[in-house]
Amino acid sequence: MAFKPLHDRVLVRRVESDDKTKGGLIIPETAKEKPAEGVIVACGDGARKDSGELIEMAVKAGDKVLFGKWSGTEVTVDGEDLLIMKESDILGILADASEAKAA
Repeated sequence: MAFKPLHDRVLVRRVESDDKTKGGLIIPETAKEKPAEGVIVACGDGARKDSGELIEMAVKAGDKVLFGKWSGTEVTVDGEDLLIMKESDILGILADASEAKAA
């Protein structure tokens, strides 16, 4: 990919939501909401303090994250629809089941 976000911005690929509810009902396309879950594709280097010192990013490429419903700006990079947003728009990092058991 030929795109690198600047400063404290991240590039996110949305994770597609399920077509069925837990009870087995099929959700039509018109009733689906855009998922607020995604995988980070690329990260900037981080924000800078007034002194010029770099504040490292808390997330990295490959992290699965939750973000606000109206967060980010939709962009198309290499023919793929992605979101670009500030790190502060990310609500948290989702841990895998194996990581959650280890903690």
